Amino acid sequence: MEQSSRIKPPMGPDNGWWWQEVANDVLPIQRCKNCQVLRHPPRPMCDQCRSMEWDFVRAGGGGAVFSYTVLEHPQFPGYSYPIIIVLVDLEEGTRITAELVDCDPGEVEFGMAVTVRIQEDSDGFKLPVFYPVIAQEGE
Repeated sequence: MEQSSRIKPPMGPDNGWWWQEVANDVLPIQRCKNCQVLRHPPRPMCDQCRSMEWDFVRAGGGGAVFSYTVLEHPQFPGYSYPIIIVLVDLEEGTRITAELVDCDPGEVEFGMAVTVRIQEDSDGFKLPVFYPVIAQEGE
């Protein structure tokens, strides 16, 4: 029996470029060309200066858990439960929501250091996930 895959996000003119960069193993952050403010999720207009001119920067992937929730229900095919969803303060100064992997739900903490990994599902779809940064002994 074939395993179900994740539900795919909608991709349109405002965010399709973002998913293409992720498919190329990049975590992009949209940046206003006028005022240089970073924003996520991608959108056509800067909420600071109203410019519609933008480019993006490549995120380093490091950050800290600002908030989180643990999803247990409803359960959909293609996902492993429980799912930890985190709101991450990226080092670049903006936030992103994604799944936290390789972590027990009881071990998640506010301020916990995390880093990104581009995960490829069995059907070839790529998406960013975060995992805990384990401190080296003696630090």
